[in-house]
Amino acid sequence: MSKPTVNVAIALLFHRSQVLVGWREAKQHQGNKYEFPGGKVEQGETPEQACRREVLEEVGIALDEWHAFDVIRHEYEDIHVHLHLFHAAVMQQQLKQIQAPWTWYAREQLSMLNFPKANDAIIQRLHWSHQIKIATDLNAISSLDSDQMLYLRVENLMPELREQISALEVEQLKHLILNVTLWNALDSSIQGLIGAVHFKHAQVLALEAQNGGETDDSFNQQALRRPIGIRSIAACHDQASVARAQSLGFDAVLLSPVLNTMTHSNADVLGWAQFKQIAETCDIPVFALGGLEPEDLAQAQAHAAYGVAGIRHF
Repeated sequence: MSKPTVNVAIALLFHRSQVLVGWREAKQHQGNKYEFPGGKVEQGETPEQACRREVLEEVGIALDEWHAFDVIRHEYEDIHVHLHLFHAAVMQQQLKQIQAPWTWYAREQLSMLNFPKANDAIIQRLHWSHQIKIATDLNAISSLDSDQMLYLRVENLMPELREQISALEVEQLKHLILNVTLWNALDSSIQGLIGAVHFKHAQVLALEAQNGGETDDSFNQQALRRPIGIRSIAACHDQASVARAQSLGFDAVLLSPVLNTMTHSNADVLGWAQFKQIAETCDIPVFALGGLEPEDLAQAQAHAAYGVAGIRHF
C-alpha cells in the first residue's frame, strides 16, 4: 500500500542571527519534539501562501518579505513529507507580538534540540562554522579545524582543479566555499555537496531580486541569481550592501575590512565600532574579515559577529 504524501510549508524566522523555535504537542505527528512554524499546504494554496498564513495564525505576526530556502523530501514509516522552506527576518517592533510558546534560539543550540528527523538538513545548514579560512590552494582543506570552512579564492576552474574538487570526500566538500562562477561550472552531482556559494561584492550588487515562491534548483548565469537549496554568503563592505544581501535572501555575509591588512594597507577600514553598528542590523550571520586572527573570535562576537575569516593568520 502506497504511503500518502503531505506537503508542508515551513518558516525559518530570523532575528539577530537567532531562530524561532516551538514545541509539538504529543497528539501531533512527530509529537513531543521541537519544531519550526508551519503546517500543511491547503488545497488552492501555494507553499508560500501557506507559510504566510501559518506564521500569522501560530506566531501572530505578518511578514511580507520571504525567501525560498529549500525543498526537502523525507519518508517516515507512515507518510512521505515534502517540506517547502522559506525564511524571513522579524523586525524589532514585532518581537512583542510573538505568541507563546515560541522561543528564540542561537543557531549553535539547534543541534541540541530534538527535532523530527526530516529537519536534520535544515539544522545543518543553519549552523555555520565560526571560522572561514581563505586560501588559493585547495590542499589547505586537509588542515582545517573542526570549526572551520575553507573559501577557495581562485578565479578559474581549471581542469586539474575540477578533478581535485571532484576527488574530495563528501565531508570535505561540506566545508568548502566556492565563488558562484566556479560553482556554476561544476557538475551538478558536486554542486549540491558544496558547503556554500560565495558572491563577490560586485556580484551581490548585480544580483536580481528573487521571487520567494520559486523553489526550483535552476540557476541562470546570464541573469545572476542566488541558487536555491544551498547556502550562500555575500561579500559586503558597508551598510547598504549588507542590507541588500539580506533582502536578496543570503544565508550569511562577510563584512570587511575590519582592520588594516598587509594586502590592502590603504583601504578604508570599518573598525570595530562601525562593524558592530552594521552587524547589529543584520538578521543573518555576519563574519568579520580583515586583519583578524582566529584568536579574535571572542572580540568579534562581542561586536555582534557570528564568526571570523582571514588569510595569513588562519
